[in-house]
Amino acid sequence: MTLGEFFFKYRGITPLPLVLIIVYFARPTPQSFFLGLMGMLLGEAIRLWGVSYAGGATRTRQVGAPRLVTDGPFAYVRNPLYLGNMLIYTGAAIIPNVWTPWLLFIVWIYFGFQYYWIVRLEEQKLTELFGSTYRRYQQQVPRFFPRFSPAPPAHPVDPDLKAALKSEKSTFLSFLTILLLFYLKMRFVSYPR
Repeated sequence: MTLGEFFFKYRGITPLPLVLIIVYFARPTPQSFFLGLMGMLLGEAIRLWGVSYAGGATRTRQVGAPRLVTDGPFAYVRNPLYLGNMLIYTGAAIIPNVWTPWLLFIVWIYFGFQYYWIVRLEEQKLTELFGSTYRRYQQQVPRFFPRFSPAPPAHPVDPDLKAALKSEKSTFLSFLTILLLFYLKMRFVSYPR
């Protein structure tokens, strides 16, 4: 199993060790909670937008796609779900109010390393599946940092927000669990001065 295959297969649980360490040492304040929550909500909005175009195929443990999606957020950035995740993780790193700014760098390096290998694997598979259409898309749309204007979609797709909300249930559950843990820590744990 390559690093890309490992991270792709276990991408739902690889954040857990870092999250548990962060929650343990967290000392959130109302201000850090609010700022981090804003980042997390922005990230989830981007994820939801992306899933409304890509559909439930984003939840699979098999690398590949039934169709190449180049519309919606995919017209701005090739990996909007991972961009959304990075914003969620960034917000989750702001809430604890510890080790600033080092915790942000740790989170970005930790997930940047993981997503580098996952995206490499996915790009190889998408090139196999969609050939020159995917290579043209790669040339038009950046991997992680969005364009300012959308690239013309190769195959327009109608978004399905209802299906996206259903597909995002596990992300919502993780999101709310992390927020609840931080909130409880902020509300009920006192810290020595």
